[in-house]
Amino acid sequence: MSDFPILSTIILLPIAGAILVMLLPSRRPELVLPVSIAASLVTLGAAGWLLIEFEVGDAGFQFVEQVSWYSDWGVGWHVGVDGISLLLVALTALLFPIGLAASTGISHRVREYAGSMLFLEAGLLGVFLSLDLLVFFIFWEAMLVPMYFIIGIWGGERRVHAAVKFFLYTALGSALMLAGILALGLSGVAGDPTFDFVELLGADISRSAQYWLFAAFGLSFAIKVPVFPFHTWLPDAHVEAPTAGSVILAGVLLKLGVYGLLRFNLSLFPEAAVELVPVLAVLAVIGIIYGAIVAIVQSDVKRLVAYSSVSHLGFVVLGIFSLTAQGLQGGVLQMVNHGLTTGALFLLVGMIYERRHTREISQFGGLASVMPRYAAAFLFVAFASIGLPGLNGFVGEFFVLIGSYLALPAYAVVGALGVVLAAVYLLWADQRMFTGPIVVEENRALRDIGVREVLILAPLLALIVFLGIYPKPALDRIEPSVNRVLDRIEQTTDYEVPQFGTVEANP
Repeated sequence: MSDFPILSTIILLPIAGAILVMLLPSRRPELVLPVSIAASLVTLGAAGWLLIEFEVGDAGFQFVEQVSWYSDWGVGWHVGVDGISLLLVALTALLFPIGLAASTGISHRVREYAGSMLFLEAGLLGVFLSLDLLVFFIFWEAMLVPMYFIIGIWGGERRVHAAVKFFLYTALGSALMLAGILALGLSGVAGDPTFDFVELLGADISRSAQYWLFAAFGLSFAIKVPVFPFHTWLPDAHVEAPTAGSVILAGVLLKLGVYGLLRFNLSLFPEAAVELVPVLAVLAVIGIIYGAIVAIVQSDVKRLVAYSSVSHLGFVVLGIFSLTAQGLQGGVLQMVNHGLTTGALFLLVGMIYERRHTREISQFGGLASVMPRYAAAFLFVAFASIGLPGLNGFVGEFFVLIGSYLALPAYAVVGALGVVLAAVYLLWADQRMFTGPIVVEENRALRDIGVREVLILAPLLALIVFLGIYPKPALDRIEPSVNRVLDRIEQTTDYEVPQFGTVEANP
């Protein structure tokens, strides 16, 4: 591998793009989106190079860059990527140019909007790549600010309420996580303070301390997922955010919580993780069923998709806390799958809102006769979100359910009901919006999606098919890293990872 600092470059490219956008002359607003899209495409190219050069089969961190900042405290710039974070970096780099390309409806303070999006991208990439806990926390906090402004300035009528609620929920969790980071880092390894994640894997943390630290980290991550009952900020944020904000919120931001649980809670506090599996599994299953039931009764299609995220992320949490190879692989893959399908759904909702300025399902009906391409795209993505075989959602959910059944069969059976309920709320919404006669006269004049909108959707639709038919490249990259996490759990606890063919799986 080259010594070129590719990971630092991936983080800095959006920042450079944001600075360039902010320096554009105010009299040339038409340049803002093209320049910001170009900057995000360069970042996507760097992430694509990372995907190609990543060494398949290596369970450790690759492309590592490490520079000591303050050796007395063990603080430094330490970034790296493994199979768990690789696909999330690629997903992030993909969704931002798509979101920016879908932002032509932003008409005021366009420079600030594009700059906020690019700073947000840098913060998210920093979270996925950081291996120093203090640097991780800095990026974690930094990405909240642009997201707060994206919702609060360019959102809907209740945007300020939604932005404040989003910020307060996350800030509360962040304060607890910071306390946990300081307690863990200052205790360090063998009495020497360090905030380096890799070094802290060798720390001797007592069982009682693991519980407290698991709670401090876990609550912050649970709010971000969001795990039931910390989900109440999510629907408001989704509904009020502009289209690109919703795409990034669902596609990437929600993954930060699950990523944190997998990266830090399972690896640093394995004894607490094993003991608390029943608690997390119960919350995951409640989230699956509750999110799906609430989605069924929604009259606003955007709020319906928002609650579907609560349900789908419940599957991811269940897979991770099954503590099986299949469950963890399915959880990581489903993070990516959810980003693709829900991102596409929010784009489609934004497209119809631009035409009708309403998201009420009752205001539609019969749209397939006037918008056949739009109707076909919506149904296609709905099938993927439901988990139709041959599309990406099936692979992730299948691995999650297989893995969770090995360790937590009762939870897996109940969680599987979420698949059925997903078909209910998505297909029923599709039926009410697209079939039957046109009953609202305004809908007769609606134009179908054009070339620009098809091109925006095309990468997501293509990946939905590719990962549904041939998920092997993704799973080959994920498997060694999740097995490394499970090996650590087995080596540091009495837990035995359930395997196919065992007579009795550990609870």
